[in-house]
Amino acid sequence: MPVSLVILAAGQGTRMNSDLPKVLHLVAGSPLLHHAMQAGRSLGPERVVVVTGHGADAVTKATLAFDEDALTVVQSEQKGTAHAVAQAAPLLADASGDVIVLYGDTPLVRPETLEAMLAARAQHAVVVLGFHAADPGRYGRLVTEGDALQKIVEYKDASPEERAITLCNSGVICADAKLMFALVAEVGNANASGEYYLTDLPELARKRGLSAGVVICPEDETLGVNTRAQLAEAERAFQARARAEALENGVTLTAPDTVFFGLDTVVGRDAIIGPNVIFGPGVTIESGAEIKPFCHLEGCHISRGATIGPFARLRPGAELAEDVHIGNFVEIKNAILDEGVKVGHLTYIGDADVGEFTNIGAGTVTCNYDGVMKHRTRIGKNAFIGSDTMLVAPVTVGDNALTASGSVITEDVPAEALAIGRARQVTKPGLATRLREHLQKLKASRK
Repeated sequence: MPVSLVILAAGQGTRMNSDLPKVLHLVAGSPLLHHAMQAGRSLGPERVVVVTGHGADAVTKATLAFDEDALTVVQSEQKGTAHAVAQAAPLLADASGDVIVLYGDTPLVRPETLEAMLAARAQHAVVVLGFHAADPGRYGRLVTEGDALQKIVEYKDASPEERAITLCNSGVICADAKLMFALVAEVGNANASGEYYLTDLPELARKRGLSAGVVICPEDETLGVNTRAQLAEAERAFQARARAEALENGVTLTAPDTVFFGLDTVVGRDAIIGPNVIFGPGVTIESGAEIKPFCHLEGCHISRGATIGPFARLRPGAELAEDVHIGNFVEIKNAILDEGVKVGHLTYIGDADVGEFTNIGAGTVTCNYDGVMKHRTRIGKNAFIGSDTMLVAPVTVGDNALTASGSVITEDVPAEALAIGRARQVTKPGLATRLREHLQKLKASRK
């Protein structure tokens, strides 16, 4: 059955003490909003609507960066969660199947949990995601009778008996699209806050003779981020989950607590990840690759058998083929390195194509930027680039060619040629001593 998503992302997040919209704060290198969108993506949604408000332009930009087909709508006044969902109604007027309402500041809900909610729709017209809270605090309470949900009571409106209930409301809710918006239209604001709450939907459904039910998930999935402390807690929880999943999937983490994953990091089985490795967005590591300590990777693809680091940085657009070796203090950006390439140490390769089994010597730099535009360096297969070579792009070095150490290469080097681009050495016997003595006398005369 088709499903659509409504993601609420209009809040300002005043307790974050930030100019940035709350849903754009980062966990695992990605905005909180993207975490909610990622969880929903697993359902193959027919349509995704993000309800924006504070910082609407920035939130819209982030939405489209993750999913260019997503829709956005502005909630100009924040009058509660039901009011927010109502803003999405015109964009989903012809939607078929179910709608799930998610929250842009709740990053840890699992795809499996959302699938369980959809499955529960076979028994109930409205399904709410709940959790048993260790400290229920000011959460809304789920009032149940057997496996049926009677109503949701906001803490402000709850009786002492209702406040004693530990089954709490996450806010995530699922129903048939037409029913969802019909019920939302019936929601009133006769409550302590004067707002329109989605929490009224189960009771409104029951008045129609329809059933409501609850899917229960672990409490940590429902963590909402409203403060910097909660943002840090969400990061901790995400990383703990990601590390556990990596280990379960056959990845070796030699010091798990020091490895930080991105939202979309993919690591194949039998890969080895050393201590203090940080993954930014967009990293794929194939099976059998090794990432040594203190590496930072983002937007890159590393193939089987490659070794990276220690102390290496791979930036967006780095594509490394099988058995590539990247050593210490090497930076790769927007470059394709073919099979067996070696870049041992102290080198920058940017905007480049490097052919198979080529060796790049220490201190090599592809000089790719002229102050206005970027230019590309192309190096053939089985080439040898001598230490401290400056390759001034655009430039091509052919197959089996060599560059001499300390060269500045400004012209193309044909295949199998040796290029030398350095000043000729001149040696002056005894001049060092005479010059030193002269300088010492000059210094003494100025005291």
